[in-house]
Amino acid sequence: DSVPPLQVIRPEPCGICGSRIRFGKAAVKCRQCQLLLHPKCREQCPSPCAPRPHHHAWPREGVLADFAPPTPPLVPTLVVQCVTEVETRGLTETGLYRVPGAEQLVREWKRRLLRAGGALPALSSVADIHVVCGVLKDFLRGLKEPLGLLIPLTPLPGAATDIPDDAACSTALRHMVSKLPPANRDTLAFLMLHLLRVSCSPHCKMDVLNLSRVFGPTLVGHGSANPTPLAIMEDTPRQCKVRGSPRCRVYPRCSQHPHPLSLPAQVVARLLSLPSDFWRGFVGTEQENLVPT
Repeated sequence: DSVPPLQVIRPEPCGICGSRIRFGKAAVKCRQCQLLLHPKCREQCPSPCAPRPHHHAWPREGVLADFAPPTPPLVPTLVVQCVTEVETRGLTETGLYRVPGAEQLVREWKRRLLRAGGALPALSSVADIHVVCGVLKDFLRGLKEPLGLLIPLTPLPGAATDIPDDAACSTALRHMVSKLPPANRDTLAFLMLHLLRVSCSPHCKMDVLNLSRVFGPTLVGHGSANPTPLAIMEDTPRQCKVRGSPRCRVYPRCSQHPHPLSLPAQVVARLLSLPSDFWRGFVGTEQENLVPT
């Protein structure tokens, strides 16, 4: 339901394609949801729409709660849209999240999404799915605090990687996850379920260990906001045990293994070893509406 075309005074991004509507150009705005778009994008406008307050651009950086919606599950729309696009057309791509997208396109699309706020442009127009993956990773890296900010990278009970008993490790991790701020907890759960689906795709060739290497520093950091090279080196552990099927796989000491997991990667691997039902408990039945099954 839109009003007749209006003339733009202050340039704003189109809510459909994300391109800027320049000064003096025509635009249309929905009466219900206040979505502003190019006249040519009118046919792509979602219907029906729900009334919503006028949104504003997200900050360039902030904590996760600054980007989260007001109602559960508290997963930022940017994260939901990137994950949805990846699961729609990326699960047949080799090296998902490992192969980089074009850096310039990643920066440009991240800028568009942050400026658009709640009404994000469609990512289906991004030809390279690795660019979408890059946007998601860059968004998470750009947060002022890592997603798992309360999961410390120290021996027991922090990293839960030095706990020899799997049951005790699982209990410690569940407790730490439950203590995260709601937006961090819900988004972490949403991403864990997504990464588990990626790890199950034979085409992606990205198992739990590969994904843990990619997302370790991004999701749980290095134990400090600005880690020194020495601190990063000290994150390299002595060994890593990750639950597998049908039994645990124990990786040898880093000096004997050609590709050791850093301590942040170990934590993510442990998080991915928790049952899917545990993570679904935080995003609830809405999970089925957020991303394709």
